[in-house]
Amino acid sequence: MNLQTFTYYNKGKKTKISVEVCDTVWKKTRGLMFRKNSSPLLFIFDKNQDITIHSFFCKPFKALWLDDKKRVVKIIDVKNWAPYFSEYGRYLLEIPISSTK
Repeated sequence: MNLQTFTYYNKGKKTKISVEVCDTVWKKTRGLMFRKNSSPLLFIFDKNQDITIHSFFCKPFKALWLDDKKRVVKIIDVKNWAPYFSEYGRYLLEIPISSTK
């Protein structure tokens, strides 16, 4: 697993986090599904768009949607087996709850 440092902004506060970049169709499709332990995942899209997620086969995680300037537009705590969540953004961070404690 190749981790990269990603910087984002929430209410003016700059935060750096080590992430695994989901840069293939397979990685984007799989996300956190079936993972026992995982680093935070970063999904990068070509432009701002509606980003929809679900949490089937996932442990609880925090989802952060970011705009094209890497500013947080929405944060939710996602429980397992939730049907879907959607927000407009360019980036999506999925952070396992266990890695936020």
